[in-house]
Amino acid sequence: MKKNLFAAFAACALGLTASAQTTHQFQINTKPGAPIQPTMYGIFFEDINFGADGGLYAELVSNRSFEAPLHITPAGERLSGGLMDWKTFGNVQLAKESPAFARNPHYVTLNDDGHREKQTGLENHGYFGMGLKKGLNYKFSVTARARNAQNARIRVELVGSDNEVMAKKTVDINGQDWKKYTAELTAPRTDAKAFMRVYLEGKNSADLDHVSLFPGDAWQGMLRADMVQDLKDLHPGVFRFPGGCIVEGTDLASRYQWKESVGQVENRPLNENRWNYTFPHRLFPSYFQSYGLGFYEFFLLSEYIGAQALPVLNVGLACQYQNDDKDAARVHVAVDDLKPYIDDALDLIEFANGGTDTKWGKLRADMGHPAPFNLKQIGVGNEQWGELYPERLEKFIAAIRAKYPEMKIVGSSGPDPDDKGGKRFTYGWEQMTNLKADLVDEHYYRNQEWFRNSVTRYDNYNRKGPKVFAGEYACHIKEKPQPTAEGMNVFDAALHEAAAMTGFERNADIVHMATYAPLFAHVEGWQWRPDLIWVDNLTSVRTPNYYVQQLYAMNPGTNVLALTEMVKKEGEKKAKAQPVTGQDGLCASAVLDKTTGKYIVKIVNLGDKPQQITLTFKGLKTLPAKENVQLTTLHSDNPMTCNTIEKKNAIVPVEQKGFDLSIDQNTATVTVPAKTFAVYKF
Repeated sequence: MKKNLFAAFAACALGLTASAQTTHQFQINTKPGAPIQPTMYGIFFEDINFGADGGLYAELVSNRSFEAPLHITPAGERLSGGLMDWKTFGNVQLAKESPAFARNPHYVTLNDDGHREKQTGLENHGYFGMGLKKGLNYKFSVTARARNAQNARIRVELVGSDNEVMAKKTVDINGQDWKKYTAELTAPRTDAKAFMRVYLEGKNSADLDHVSLFPGDAWQGMLRADMVQDLKDLHPGVFRFPGGCIVEGTDLASRYQWKESVGQVENRPLNENRWNYTFPHRLFPSYFQSYGLGFYEFFLLSEYIGAQALPVLNVGLACQYQNDDKDAARVHVAVDDLKPYIDDALDLIEFANGGTDTKWGKLRADMGHPAPFNLKQIGVGNEQWGELYPERLEKFIAAIRAKYPEMKIVGSSGPDPDDKGGKRFTYGWEQMTNLKADLVDEHYYRNQEWFRNSVTRYDNYNRKGPKVFAGEYACHIKEKPQPTAEGMNVFDAALHEAAAMTGFERNADIVHMATYAPLFAHVEGWQWRPDLIWVDNLTSVRTPNYYVQQLYAMNPGTNVLALTEMVKKEGEKKAKAQPVTGQDGLCASAVLDKTTGKYIVKIVNLGDKPQQITLTFKGLKTLPAKENVQLTTLHSDNPMTCNTIEKKNAIVPVEQKGFDLSIDQNTATVTVPAKTFAVYKF
């Protein structure tokens, strides 16, 4: 035993000696460099993984307007109406006419079943059950009418997963005109898998439409409070919405159309969600878009969380992954027929920024926001490629520039981060440059090795053309994920993203925006992993990737500072000052925050051993006292660890106290532990 202990202490001592012998010398030039855009770090929302309905949109009732199932033919014909996600008992009939809501014409009639011991009613389990919290009020609403001159009555019940009634209220329906009725019910206990029943009381029939239940703490009465807080706590600079592939649609008839997502919420038509059937092994046939979370709500949310809005619209192309471009004449819009699509873009800008004396500005005001949203940028097209895209985008750019010359336009380089397997990436950039797009949206979902090698990705980009928007990116681990839903959001993936982001920051003159993707996922309803925030019916969990994004967004700085190390490469006679992009597993960047006067240094240690580093601040005579230096670290001893619903805080940022730091005039010496993302503030 003693011999083994001696060997262990000796090995530790040797490790410390080796670390001391290879101290890295970083030099930070304190002369302010390129400005960092306020949009540098942000979020991207897409209604995938039940991100909207069943997620951020707090509605607990699924198929509340009785329009599902829905199929939209490629010709645009809507085949809708049904009782999907509803269980019925007694005498319930589905009806269709044009009652209260022309674009959602279906409703149900509850009739007396003709026997005193029989009941008529409906049951809805929402999305994977209805999560109810003890002591919280729940707001029930329904648009209803009595079928005849006599009034009708219904009873609404919240029922626990044990089939016991938790709360109930009766609602009197007065008259034969459609009216909205409300009731509040309080949950006496917490239940993640509760559900709702609506009964007919008495013999008088009632028609019901838009049956709804919202938690009383929902943000603005419509969005899930904890998920909104997750977004606000990220401190994002930009918010891209409403998605990527859903903007295109499997076909154009099912694309996301912003004009259908505004106005009276009850009259927003149901839309297909291409993610309900894209992955047969993760099929969710009842996953639709209610449009309850629409463009008005997206703009409100952007304003609340302090992010610039970046809406993305269809360019006249259906999803090119799901359609053969050889059938372009059949599946896409001809260049000469783009006017309605271009008008949608121009009208959206008017909706966001127009005065109340304009058509679309007035609608915004009528919805409750007379002041403009101050939209500054718009995306046109998602992951388009080839000749079909630029020839259409050119028409949009011309029209937008003519009417709104200050509006920034975001184009796309396609789905590839490079030219391996084809030339789509280079071609896309060439075309965006020729068209003078303001930013080019790049997407990459790759493994740790790719992210490690991409720390220098933007070092040699052309500075004279469009700027970069890293619009969708995430590290997808090579290893087999853990069996939990959250099992791909391991710390190692987050650490490699942090390393690549030092390259974003170092190249802030060319990289103006970056958004991790996707944003949300329900643990029972995911189709795509990894994701930034996981949720169940009651709570959410912030992943290690979330905390990487948060640390960057909370410490963005205002200007880049050159951070270099003297490196002698093989075959070279002299060492040269180089950015820190992987030497001994280290990646680093530095910024100045002019608003606070702080110097912020971000260091990622991908390696398996601690690294001692000296930071010399060129241009400063002395650094502040040790006690005025702040350090936040994100670390895990096991790189394959992730946060889960059950263990939310397995990996969280830690504000360090009494950390290893010595200061000598303008030089600080620090030790960054293995597998750690460290943020120093001087």
